[in-house]
Amino acid sequence: MAKKLVIVEDEEFLLDMYKLKFEAEGYQVSTANNGEDGLKTALEVVPDLVLLDLVMPKMDGYEVLRSLRANEKTAHIKIYLLSNLGQSGEIDRGKKEGADGYFVKSSLTPTQLAEEVRKILG
Repeated sequence: MAKKLVIVEDEEFLLDMYKLKFEAEGYQVSTANNGEDGLKTALEVVPDLVLLDLVMPKMDGYEVLRSLRANEKTAHIKIYLLSNLGQSGEIDRGKKEGADGYFVKSSLTPTQLAEEVRKILG
């Protein structure tokens, strides 16, 4: 069975690019372009992994992260932050809030990101 991903990203171009790449790699991909929809989608899908942008409309990535960790249904899923805020303070905050890891968008091509996800999900 295909592994399920939820990608939450407010930049439509990136969202579409990631979706195409991961579907080509054989993943079942659900997307959302704001935090509120991302949270709803993750609760409905209960994916193997969430790739979560930090800076988004309606609800930021930290709020989504806290909500997913607080919910019994989604507390166990892998959540990786996906942002251009590469400062160590943001990374530390994300880990304190419960993120499993952190990817800086500008330093990874979609192919490299797909390779990282493959390593994470086995």
